[in-house]
Amino acid sequence: MVISGFPALKDRLCDLPPKVAVVAAAHDEHTLQAVFAAQRDGLIRPILVGHGEEILSMARRLGEELDPSQVVDAGEDPDCAAKSVALIRSGEGAMLIKGMLQTGTLLKAVVNKETGIRASKVMSHVAILDVPSYHKLLYVTDGGMVVAPDLEQKRHILRNALDFCRFLGYNCPKAAALCAVETVSPAMPETADASALKAEGERGDFGPCLVEGPISLDLATDAEAARVKGYHSPVAGDADILLAPSIAAGNLLGKSLYGLAGGEMAGVVLGAKAPITVNSRGATAEEKYWSILICAAMK
Repeated sequence: MVISGFPALKDRLCDLPPKVAVVAAAHDEHTLQAVFAAQRDGLIRPILVGHGEEILSMARRLGEELDPSQVVDAGEDPDCAAKSVALIRSGEGAMLIKGMLQTGTLLKAVVNKETGIRASKVMSHVAILDVPSYHKLLYVTDGGMVVAPDLEQKRHILRNALDFCRFLGYNCPKAAALCAVETVSPAMPETADASALKAEGERGDFGPCLVEGPISLDLATDAEAARVKGYHSPVAGDADILLAPSIAAGNLLGKSLYGLAGGEMAGVVLGAKAPITVNSRGATAEEKYWSILICAAMK
């Protein structure tokens, strides 16, 4: 299965019931615009955690009359985060949406050993990009969580992304372990990691998928470049997942595809008991909407 872009993904959700979404620090106009749009489209039923009176006032300005039962009053950012995570932990919500608070504050509550909702040894970020020059959605990981992943951490990051794609309906996602070259070099440790991940993928360690590496970005996304260079792989020119060797590479890649290449981006953190949207506080309502859409699409 191929998802050509965010609109195509949205079309697949028309018959699914809405998911209960907990919005942490919901007192933010862009967040509420995205949340209300997703509610109107039948994607979610929101629980809004934050400054109660401010949320109700913003909602009225946006033309929405909220049932007070939808609003959970909370104080400063740590209180918003803790109450939101508690709702997910208790089973009252199926996804967590970041509002007007720092990502670190929210994730601190998520990973709390006593009260958090961490479910995986390694939590990771996936940037989902709809890039005009590419024929389907791209999933870039990890540009937001793990700074300098070793091989074991890369296994978890890759597994998180593969599971995520399978949640979205991909039968056999294609993953490219990105490097600067296509051969293993002692001077570039990431190439040995990529080769190991490819071997583990061929062995079936990650379930149904195709893993290629080491492979450069141009070969992973451009079939003509692969043909010219004589690089033969079913992943070449058709990658779904781009596994970055470091947070710096993943962050730069995601932002360049989003900004300079004119793509649209959604973001999600994986490895918790529920998917988490983690857009920048300055993100547009549309960007936040696409992140909500992605989480709502997860089976």
